[in-house]
Amino acid sequence: MTKSVIVYSTPLCQPCEQLKAYLRAHDVAFVAKDLMMDEEAAEFIDSHNIRSSPVLQVDDELLFGPNLGPEKIDELLGLE
Repeated sequence: MTKSVIVYSTPLCQPCEQLKAYLRAHDVAFVAKDLMMDEEAAEFIDSHNIRSSPVLQVDDELLFGPNLGPEKIDELLGLE
């Protein structure tokens, strides 16, 4: 079953670019949403009281801040 993967990011955010590069390196298809340009995406993140980027959404789970490490990403996505 294919997982829905979304990266919520902001311009000039180095951790955001690192996350996207990590996903690309592991051939993970994802949708990137710019929190500065996409009002709906910004409201969604705000509704979860998240105040930092990047945010990774895998299906219904949101990872951000200290929980957004390679081990957790690999676990959620089933990467080896």
